[in-house]
Amino acid sequence: MAPADAETIPASGATGLGIGIRMVSLGNSIPAPIRILIADDHPLFRDGLRRLLQSQPGFEVVGEASDGDVLVDLTRTTRPDILLLDLSMPRRDGMEVLRELLASRLPVRTLLLTASIEKAQIVQALKLGAYGVIMKESTTQRLFDSIHCVMAGQYWVGRESITDLVRALRSVAPADDGIGRRDYGLTAREIEIVTLVVAGYSNPDIAQRCVISEQTVKHHISNVFDKLGVSNRLELALFAVNHRLTAVAS
Repeated sequence: MAPADAETIPASGATGLGIGIRMVSLGNSIPAPIRILIADDHPLFRDGLRRLLQSQPGFEVVGEASDGDVLVDLTRTTRPDILLLDLSMPRRDGMEVLRELLASRLPVRTLLLTASIEKAQIVQALKLGAYGVIMKESTTQRLFDSIHCVMAGQYWVGRESITDLVRALRSVAPADDGIGRRDYGLTAREIEIVTLVVAGYSNPDIAQRCVISEQTVKHHISNVFDKLGVSNRLELALFAVNHRLTAVAS
């Protein structure tokens, strides 16, 4: 539950996935800085990124790592809020680092900062606990927005649409053997709406297809979020496909 003095603000340049900025105030109403750890093997890039972040109010760079071997220990020591992680790390690449961070249960939110990545890699990273991906070619404002978004507990997936990610997730998901399906307490109508969300339909489209009002659609989606423990449509889509939830309706 958010503190009483927490404020949610729509993020500029957001991706349409319910992204917001959550600033938690201290007793003197000054927001606590977002503590950031940078992991990249290029010293000049790290130096430039550190200077850029430290020039912005509300950001604090607490450490830098040049290879994956020391990164998990450094994360444990510095306790950052956000880890900016390059996929191409020496000794232990970004995916290996994500696996180790997931196993260690360290409370850090990882944002991949990379020059290139395939959709299947994005899906794999999300399944390993990453909160999103930002390309190195992005503008500084999009980088700042992505950090605030991830700090708010939301996902940031750049240009990729939910439909693209769901298609990629289905391509790497285990074959459906019909065993172990669960409905997670969802009603038949809620499963129908989940299926349409996964297919990429908007609320007005869902309302039209189900012959119900948009307000009723919002009510159903809110109930689904509560039952599944997700907070936005991307999380819902990933959960539904990963747990073969839409297969329950077939």
